[in-house]
Amino acid sequence: MPYSGPHEDRLAIRELLETYADAVTRLDADAWAATWAEDAEWSLPDYPEFGTTHGRAAIRAMWVSAMEHFPGIMFEAWPGSIEVSGDSAKVLSYTAEVYDQDGMTVRDRGRYEDICVKVDGTWLFQSRSFRNIHRQKAPKGL
Repeated sequence: MPYSGPHEDRLAIRELLETYADAVTRLDADAWAATWAEDAEWSLPDYPEFGTTHGRAAIRAMWVSAMEHFPGIMFEAWPGSIEVSGDSAKVLSYTAEVYDQDGMTVRDRGRYEDICVKVDGTWLFQSRSFRNIHRQKAPKGL
């Protein structure tokens, strides 16, 4: 079933996705890093230059470096499924990003496969694996 488990947990996980997206758009590294568990793992198979990163501090450092290439980003995220089982959840989410790069406006759409965990009453990302679904480039301003 694409949505299962207690409503309050599913709402908190939606808010986790929204907090993540808001932090990306504001380029707020501290707020963004706070969405991850201390021992988290972030995998970017479509971006071999980034690969897989382990631990909140290393994930934050990699993100700060990567975001230098995505000025003026607008990032949106929404769930496709949330399956809560106790203090963990399997989540599938989709993203839409718009940013300017090298004189072009880039629109990316992607998909995250996530494992979230509840730590001291707060839902966090334990693991995220991102795949790009579609990329569109157009001259800036179109």
